[in-house]
Amino acid sequence: YLLCASGDFVKVYSVNTEETLRLMGGHADLVTGIQLNPHNHMQLYSSSLDGTIKLWDFMDGIPIKTFTVGSKLLALYTPASAEDSVFVVIPKKGERDTFQLVSVKLTKGAGQDLEAKELSVVLDGVGASMKHIAFGREGAYVASVKDVNLQVYFFKRKLLNRFSLSTVKTKGGDNHFSCIVCHPTEDCIATGHADGKIRLWRNFHHRKEYTYSTLHWHHDIVMDLAFSMEGTRLLSGGVEAVLVQWHNESSCQKDFLPRLGSPIEYISMSSDGALCCTLHTDNRITIINSNLRFSRSIQGLIKSRDVKTGLVVDPRTKALVLNGEPGHLQFYSLQSDQQLFSLDIVQRQYIHQAGLKQSDLVKVAFSAQGTWLATVEESEEVTDPELQLKLWFYHEEMQSFQLNTRINTPHDNHITDMCFRDMDELGDDSLILVTTGRDCVFKVWVMVEDTDPEAQQSVSWSCDFVGSYHNYQATNCCFSEDGSLLAVSFEETVTVWDSLTWDLKCTFCHPPGNIRNICFGRLTCSKYLIGATDYGFLCCWNLLTCALEWSAHLNVVVLQPDPLSEHIAAVSWLSKESSLFVFKPNEPRPVYIQRNLCKEKILLAAFVPRDEPEMISSEKYLWLRKSQLFFLTDTQELMTLSTKSLEERLTPSSKQLAVEESLPMTPFSLLLGKHRRQQAQEDIDLGKPVVHNKQEQASPAVKELLHTPAHVLPSASFLCTIFINSLLISKENKSAEEVADEVEMESEKAEDDSDEEDVTEIEQEDTSHMELLGEMTCKLSKSQEKELRKIRKMDYSWISAF
Repeated sequence: YLLCASGDFVKVYSVNTEETLRLMGGHADLVTGIQLNPHNHMQLYSSSLDGTIKLWDFMDGIPIKTFTVGSKLLALYTPASAEDSVFVVIPKKGERDTFQLVSVKLTKGAGQDLEAKELSVVLDGVGASMKHIAFGREGAYVASVKDVNLQVYFFKRKLLNRFSLSTVKTKGGDNHFSCIVCHPTEDCIATGHADGKIRLWRNFHHRKEYTYSTLHWHHDIVMDLAFSMEGTRLLSGGVEAVLVQWHNESSCQKDFLPRLGSPIEYISMSSDGALCCTLHTDNRITIINSNLRFSRSIQGLIKSRDVKTGLVVDPRTKALVLNGEPGHLQFYSLQSDQQLFSLDIVQRQYIHQAGLKQSDLVKVAFSAQGTWLATVEESEEVTDPELQLKLWFYHEEMQSFQLNTRINTPHDNHITDMCFRDMDELGDDSLILVTTGRDCVFKVWVMVEDTDPEAQQSVSWSCDFVGSYHNYQATNCCFSEDGSLLAVSFEETVTVWDSLTWDLKCTFCHPPGNIRNICFGRLTCSKYLIGATDYGFLCCWNLLTCALEWSAHLNVVVLQPDPLSEHIAAVSWLSKESSLFVFKPNEPRPVYIQRNLCKEKILLAAFVPRDEPEMISSEKYLWLRKSQLFFLTDTQELMTLSTKSLEERLTPSSKQLAVEESLPMTPFSLLLGKHRRQQAQEDIDLGKPVVHNKQEQASPAVKELLHTPAHVLPSASFLCTIFINSLLISKENKSAEEVADEVEMESEKAEDDSDEEDVTEIEQEDTSHMELLGEMTCKLSKSQEKELRKIRKMDYSWISAF
């Protein structure tokens, strides 16, 4: 297994299949450290910024203990010499950007949530990174680096030695420490430095008689170091994306594993020494054999410098498509949380050097069925960019996109937007691509037969129409759902064109402010056109009346329609917080509002269709039934709205079945199930209300409890309270006996007084009408019902005399 901290979660991967086996969640903030329990290798410790340390059984994905420390935990260490303690890095109270290494005594108790307040300071002024502290042979000492200082603390002697290097940068050297690691069997410390050097420290028990030797291959900062389990090999990595293996601490004996793709941030060795893995800056884990041969790779969502393409959904795979490596398009699977594949669009070697003007991918669009892909790449020149429009066709046999047409300089200035006409792709005449540019025009591209005899394909793309409006810059474009209309925004004005004749039908505007986003309504709201201005207005125009239907004062930065429903999601940015508004164009009142969705600014959003509509009980989340909404923030974090609680999402679907469904099919269970079904049918025939078992609505925590292996369960005294409380029926709900008694009592009253029965029937009819209107009827108590029956039986015939 490969264990990895990922955001608020801990992921468990299979080394053989690269699959995500388990996702362990429970921390309320970023997980900052994970360490195996040195006394039980089936258990894992994790620390988080939420101030807690959790002990997990990672084989079953179950939290065993939670220790609350209180302070933010920035790093975690579990040396085998400490039996009931762990070491963490916490901020020093009263001082800013100052941290200290402390020992935390883990309290022993019967409960699952325990307080761990017994802290003892080991080192002051340590680095906040996990790579800045290392424990020595058998936990005899701990070493810490920060800036140009190295300090070593010996536990038994309670001795602290400090060593400093020169801060003067001579001949390009930089002595600042970047990482540290200790030899597993000898008294030797290896440190990495900002100038690419590696120093091996010995005899550091003495303050003045210490020695160190130097290894040097890296031309830039050494990002991380790791010793092999026996200590004969030292691994180092840095920005060169090359893993270097040093033998016997000699600079002459070294091996290399080059071209790993991106800078190496972390190096980790397996407990048996057979494998090592490297974590890269592009969010990728590479698994490497002990003979320095590439084994496997686990690629997550690549953090690009700038996501210029937006969030696009591939119609075939339902994967998110966006910028990946420079010049590449990444296809990211949301189900497996891994990259499906990467498509090289620019097809040029990217040089990692500041100041160079290189081409990059800026726009992406898919056709309705995902058969065609359009990409735009441009150089980083501001005034005179080099533009290329490429059309790619998906080859079924090759299972990849093949370049069909390359168009140099499709516009005279930057391309601002493009879209396909979403119609039936069986006819070539119906497939149209529209691009808009800062050269004040929009262009229509269509497929034509390729007359070149040497061409490998039968069709290619060419320009069919060029449109403009008063020499304004074209900024956005989109087609209506049936493809009959094209909307193009020109600064402050939205123009609507006929897609068959390319005649200008009408124009809309809502000054002041330029149009930032536009989209058509769908399904029953297809007669509406929505636009957002950069001056803070959200507008809805009616295409039949050519008039403004409604407008709202809202600073919308993202406008995203759901392709499977009438709903449109609008994300606003105000007062340093992002808020979400979901609405239908025919109803100005939003169906869902989520203020303060996150503190980061949301830049992009996308609706991803579900494989099957989700069963949603909450009415406010019904708009998420067919699609799921994803956001990308300015910090490159991908987020989504979930209709399930955390424990439901982390519980596998196979474990969310009711207990009865997991019982073996024995003759007795078949007979019991048949008897229950017959009894339920008799109750329905007699008009008795059906009382559902409370167990059917049991929480996933109880279901998880019933499937948890016995060897990891807490004590019975701790579980008893939780289990009994889960079986209790709330006071608001009446038990089956109470409901049956009330029904029996009312039937006896009805037999005694037929007039009362007539009144009751009238009341039931009135109640049904009230429910249709959506109004709530008041429930009377038993005493009030008795008083009401007495009033009904009184003789009011004397009133007729008046």
